Amino acid sequence: MTTVFLLITAVLTALIAGLFYAYSCSVVLGLGKLSDSEYLKSMQSINREILNPVFFLSFMGTAILLPVTTFLFRGDQPAFIFLLLASAAYLIGVFGVTIAGNVPLNDMLDKFDITGSTADVVKQMRDSFENRWNLLNNVRTVFSVISIALVASACIWSKHLQQ
Repeated sequence: MTTVFLLITAVLTALIAGLFYAYSCSVVLGLGKLSDSEYLKSMQSINREILNPVFFLSFMGTAILLPVTTFLFRGDQPAFIFLLLASAAYLIGVFGVTIAGNVPLNDMLDKFDITGSTADVVKQMRDSFENRWNLLNNVRTVFSVISIALVASACIWSKHLQQ
Protein backbone atom coordinates (compact mmCIF):
# COMPACT_ATOMS: atom_id res chain seq x y z
CA MET A 1 0.00 0.00 0.00
CA THR A 2 2.85 2.42 0.74
CA THR A 3 4.18 1.84 -2.78
CA VAL A 4 0.84 2.92 -4.26
CA PHE A 5 0.90 6.12 -2.18
CA LEU A 6 4.45 6.84 -3.32
CA LEU A 7 3.65 6.32 -6.99
CA ILE A 8 0.49 8.46 -6.87
CA THR A 9 2.44 11.15 -5.02
CA ALA A 10 5.14 11.02 -7.70
CA VAL A 11 2.61 11.38 -10.50
CA LEU A 12 0.79 14.30 -8.88
CA THR A 13 4.06 16.06 -8.04
CA ALA A 14 5.24 15.59 -11.63
CA LEU A 15 1.98 16.95 -13.02
CA ILE A 16 2.29 20.13 -10.96
CA ALA A 17 5.97 20.53 -11.84
CA GLY A 18 5.05 20.14 -15.51
CA LEU A 19 2.29 22.73 -15.23
CA PHE A 20 4.52 25.39 -13.70
CA TYR A 21 7.41 24.51 -16.02
CA ALA A 22 5.15 24.89 -19.07
CA TYR A 23 4.00 28.28 -17.81
CA SER A 24 7.59 29.42 -17.25
CA CYS A 25 9.00 28.34 -20.58
CA SER A 26 6.07 29.01 -22.90
CA VAL A 27 2.82 30.51 -21.59
CA VAL A 28 4.25 33.62 -19.93
CA LEU A 29 6.56 34.19 -22.88
CA GLY A 30 3.64 34.13 -25.30
CA LEU A 31 1.47 36.28 -23.07
CA GLY A 32 4.32 38.76 -22.72
CA LYS A 33 4.04 39.56 -26.44
CA LEU A 34 0.42 40.74 -26.08
CA SER A 35 -0.71 44.33 -25.65
CA ASP A 36 -1.44 45.46 -22.09
CA SER A 37 -5.19 44.93 -22.29
CA GLU A 38 -4.85 41.63 -24.19
CA TYR A 39 -2.37 40.41 -21.62
CA LEU A 40 -4.58 41.32 -18.64
CA LYS A 41 -7.68 39.81 -20.25
CA SER A 42 -5.79 36.62 -21.05
CA MET A 43 -4.45 36.31 -17.51
CA GLN A 44 -7.91 36.94 -16.08
CA SER A 45 -9.27 34.16 -18.27
CA ILE A 46 -6.47 31.71 -17.46
CA ASN A 47 -6.70 32.43 -13.73
CA ARG A 48 -10.44 31.77 -13.78
CA GLU A 49 -10.19 28.60 -15.87
CA ILE A 50 -7.45 26.99 -13.80
CA LEU A 51 -9.83 26.87 -10.83
CA ASN A 52 -11.18 23.48 -11.83
CA PRO A 53 -11.35 20.01 -10.26
CA VAL A 54 -8.42 18.59 -12.23
CA PHE A 55 -6.10 21.36 -11.09
CA PHE A 56 -7.34 21.19 -7.49
CA LEU A 57 -6.89 17.41 -7.40
CA SER A 58 -3.26 17.64 -8.46
CA PHE A 59 -2.35 20.84 -6.58
CA MET A 60 -4.11 20.01 -3.29
CA GLY A 61 -3.56 16.27 -3.71
CA THR A 62 0.19 16.83 -3.79
CA ALA A 63 0.01 19.06 -0.70
CA ILE A 64 -1.83 16.29 1.15
CA LEU A 65 -0.11 13.19 -0.22
CA LEU A 66 3.47 14.36 0.20
CA PRO A 67 3.23 14.62 4.01
CA VAL A 68 1.07 11.46 4.24
CA THR A 69 3.52 9.49 2.11
CA THR A 70 6.42 10.90 4.12
CA PHE A 71 4.77 9.61 7.29
CA LEU A 72 4.19 6.18 5.72
CA PHE A 73 7.89 5.94 4.79
CA ARG A 74 9.22 7.08 8.18
CA GLY A 75 11.09 3.79 8.69
CA ASP A 76 12.49 3.61 5.16
CA GLN A 77 15.82 5.45 4.97
CA PRO A 78 16.86 7.31 2.83
CA ALA A 79 13.42 7.49 1.13
CA PHE A 80 11.94 9.17 4.21
CA ILE A 81 14.52 11.99 4.09
CA PHE A 82 13.91 12.56 0.38
CA LEU A 83 10.15 12.70 0.98
CA LEU A 84 10.54 14.99 3.98
CA LEU A 85 12.61 17.40 1.90
CA ALA A 86 10.16 17.12 -1.01
CA SER A 87 7.28 17.91 1.34
CA ALA A 88 9.06 20.98 2.71
CA ALA A 89 9.99 22.19 -0.77
CA TYR A 90 6.45 21.75 -2.05
CA LEU A 91 4.60 23.13 0.96
CA ILE A 92 6.84 26.20 1.24
CA GLY A 93 8.07 26.86 -2.29
CA VAL A 94 5.01 25.79 -4.29
CA PHE A 95 1.91 25.75 -2.12
CA GLY A 96 3.02 28.60 0.15
CA VAL A 97 4.20 30.84 -2.68
CA THR A 98 0.96 30.20 -4.56
CA ILE A 99 -1.27 31.00 -1.58
CA ALA A 100 0.73 33.97 -0.29
CA GLY A 101 1.88 35.40 -3.62
CA ASN A 102 0.16 34.32 -6.82
CA VAL A 103 -3.39 34.02 -5.47
CA PRO A 104 -3.50 37.58 -4.07
CA LEU A 105 -2.17 38.87 -7.40
CA ASN A 106 -4.77 36.81 -9.27
CA ASP A 107 -7.51 38.15 -6.99
CA MET A 108 -6.33 41.72 -7.54
CA LEU A 109 -6.36 41.20 -11.30
CA ASP A 110 -9.75 39.49 -11.22
CA LYS A 111 -11.31 42.60 -9.65
CA PHE A 112 -9.69 44.94 -12.18
CA ASP A 113 -12.03 46.45 -14.79
CA ILE A 114 -9.96 46.48 -17.97
CA THR A 115 -12.57 47.89 -20.30
CA GLY A 116 -13.50 50.70 -17.91
CA SER A 117 -9.89 51.81 -17.39
CA THR A 118 -7.68 54.17 -19.35
CA ALA A 119 -4.67 52.87 -21.26
CA ASP A 120 -2.36 54.36 -18.60
CA VAL A 121 -4.19 52.60 -15.76
CA VAL A 122 -4.16 49.32 -17.72
CA LYS A 123 -0.40 49.68 -18.24
CA GLN A 124 0.09 50.40 -14.53
CA MET A 125 -1.87 47.27 -13.62
CA ARG A 126 0.19 45.16 -15.97
CA ASP A 127 3.40 46.67 -14.61
CA SER A 128 2.38 45.90 -11.03
CA PHE A 129 1.23 42.37 -11.90
CA GLU A 130 3.29 40.76 -14.64
CA ASN A 131 6.89 40.80 -13.38
CA ARG A 132 5.94 39.91 -9.82
CA TRP A 133 3.60 37.10 -10.93
CA ASN A 134 6.24 35.69 -13.31
CA LEU A 135 8.92 35.79 -10.61
CA LEU A 136 6.66 33.94 -8.18
CA ASN A 137 5.78 31.42 -10.87
CA ASN A 138 9.48 30.82 -11.53
CA VAL A 139 9.99 30.22 -7.80
CA ARG A 140 7.13 27.70 -7.89
CA THR A 141 8.67 26.06 -10.93
CA VAL A 142 12.07 25.64 -9.28
CA PHE A 143 10.59 24.26 -6.06
CA SER A 144 8.21 21.91 -7.86
CA VAL A 145 11.10 20.53 -9.93
CA ILE A 146 13.10 20.09 -6.73
CA SER A 147 10.12 18.30 -5.20
CA ILE A 148 9.72 15.85 -8.07
CA ALA A 149 13.46 15.18 -8.16
CA LEU A 150 13.34 14.34 -4.44
CA VAL A 151 10.24 12.15 -4.86
CA ALA A 152 11.94 10.36 -7.76
CA SER A 153 14.97 9.82 -5.52
CA ALA A 154 12.68 8.34 -2.87
CA CYS A 155 11.27 5.98 -5.50
CA ILE A 156 14.76 4.90 -6.54
CA TRP A 157 16.08 4.36 -3.01
CA SER A 158 12.95 3.07 -1.31
CA LYS A 159 13.30 -0.34 0.28
CA HIS A 160 9.59 -0.92 -0.45
CA LEU A 161 10.17 -0.68 -4.20
CA GLN A 162 13.35 -2.76 -4.15
CA GLN A 163 11.73 -5.82 -2.62
